[in-house]
Amino acid sequence: MTAAEIEKSLPAPSSQIDAFNEMMFAAADGSADRGAYLLGPGDLLEIKVFEAERLNATVRVSSRGDVSLPLLGEVHLKGRTAAGAERLLEERYRGGYIRDPNVTIFVKEHFSQRVTVVGQVKYPGTYDYPSQLRLLDAIVLAGGLNDKAGSVVHVRRISTAPDDGGPQAAVVDLDRLVNEGRTELNITINGGDVIFVPEAGLFFVDGAVRRPGEYRIRGNMNLHEAILSAGGLAGYAKPRKTVLLRKRENGLREEIKIDLEEPGVPDTMMIAEGDIIYVNAGFWGKVLHGGGIHIGIPGTGFSYRDPSR
Repeated sequence: MTAAEIEKSLPAPSSQIDAFNEMMFAAADGSADRGAYLLGPGDLLEIKVFEAERLNATVRVSSRGDVSLPLLGEVHLKGRTAAGAERLLEERYRGGYIRDPNVTIFVKEHFSQRVTVVGQVKYPGTYDYPSQLRLLDAIVLAGGLNDKAGSVVHVRRISTAPDDGGPQAAVVDLDRLVNEGRTELNITINGGDVIFVPEAGLFFVDGAVRRPGEYRIRGNMNLHEAILSAGGLAGYAKPRKTVLLRKRENGLREEIKIDLEEPGVPDTMMIAEGDIIYVNAGFWGKVLHGGGIHIGIPGTGFSYRDPSR
């Protein structure tokens, strides 16, 4: 079977990822509180003081996080919510200018709160957001995962707090978050965060299966699911004589002999990146189909030949 024939015979990878995206979109919080947005440099604010219209102002937060207001001069608003900034300004005006001030702040342009989503998403880029986000919300902003996406997401956070210890990183398993309902993994995303969705690892299936080829690991994939990805066993397969070739830390490959008919084995053996699954064929299957005898994985420098031949 040629590479083109293998590619043509592969199942559409979008079906699996589309189903995952549907669950992820459903789990995303579409009702995020806009009042939780934290003000920052570049934001354009419309400030109104009901008791004194001459104090109304439209100002942009400076690079230092300050705004310049009538009577008050420079006021530091960076890191405050709009509601918190309103209370601060009311307090300042009450301190010597207005007996009982009522201040409202409307954020006309959200500039400081941006999140960058890169890697294997449909629309990588930097996005503005007008309310506090969680991880799934941010991925949804980028259109969800694409066909090459893995299930592990990396979040890099550059904190602006002086005592926060600098950049932080988190690794989140989307499969556990979405499929197992581990909502604590749906972490809060802050302005400036960078979300990276890496490409899923590959594994290879050859021998007596319906669609030999390379496939992407989806979540915590076991041996049974891996073989199903390749269309399942061919009619001439010898499931008791399956071989798993796995690369170890020393760079060498270990040959693991597997009996697929042994209870529990296909469901408990997990697939690792770079695994090669070889399902042996019965004698007449080899004669009639002429395949499943030799594996050569391009770009890996690795080959395997059926020792029974």
